[in-house]
Amino acid sequence: MTLTLMSRAHERVPRQAPDLTSPSSRSGGLVQMLSEMPETNDRTHVYLGVHVRGPVTVVHERAETLLEPSDLVFCDPARRHLLRFGEDCQMIFFRVPRCYLGLTESELNRVLGVPVRGREGIGALASEFLTALADKAEFRRSTIGDRRARTAVQLLSVLVMELLEAETADAADDALGASNEMLSRIHAHIEEHLMDPDLSPESIARAHHISVRYLQKLFQNDGSTVTQWVRQRRLESCRFELGRSDRRITMAAVAHRWGFSSPSHFSRTFRGAYGMSPSEWQALATSAFAATTAGAPDERRR
Repeated sequence: MTLTLMSRAHERVPRQAPDLTSPSSRSGGLVQMLSEMPETNDRTHVYLGVHVRGPVTVVHERAETLLEPSDLVFCDPARRHLLRFGEDCQMIFFRVPRCYLGLTESELNRVLGVPVRGREGIGALASEFLTALADKAEFRRSTIGDRRARTAVQLLSVLVMELLEAETADAADDALGASNEMLSRIHAHIEEHLMDPDLSPESIARAHHISVRYLQKLFQNDGSTVTQWVRQRRLESCRFELGRSDRRITMAAVAHRWGFSSPSHFSRTFRGAYGMSPSEWQALATSAFAATTAGAPDERRR
């Protein structure tokens, strides 16, 4: 692991820092002090910056985040433009061989430029440990220094894993949010066309420019199917209309109005859902309303 100290106040930072990779250094090539990150692309290493002071902004996916002291960010020398340094700012950069972290190219792209708060969670542990490693020169010139450097690599491996898991969770949340929004629009479409006898999974999918397979998946994730949802909403509408006391309407007319193919099919479906025939429900609802109306004057006389 290589430690790099970088500051905008260049006069305070030696252009050639002491070489700490000499044979006297027990940690060998694990830790080395340099004046700044290399200008050329380094495809064999990963750089992690720890913010020390001054204004530093990270640009990630068009979002700009101002780092606070102790915050961390994985960065790439070939993408230096993603870090914007203000006056008199200072960061500590650690260079780690990618093979130690087991990062693929796609995984590296997912963590590069992602700000990590250094005051909470694994970010706090990594920031505190790495800062101590940078401050204590004796760590880098002893057996314990070598062990600490390896511990730092293990910490960064855990940090990378957490970032990748968080990114995956965020992507899943975004996908879920988009699915829920689409499902809400589909529900509204079904309500609007509930009386249409031609309403079908094919017509619904066509209206929303999606495949029937994807439409079925949306409803499956919600614990239902398109056909079940449409049938249930039609049954609820029929039950409400049959239960209205101010109108006498035939079962066949209600079935036709709400898109059922035949009165017999509607009657079987209604009984299966509610345990009684449409006519039985209509009679029950009417008698219940009549009893309530007849009892109202008695209540007023009391």
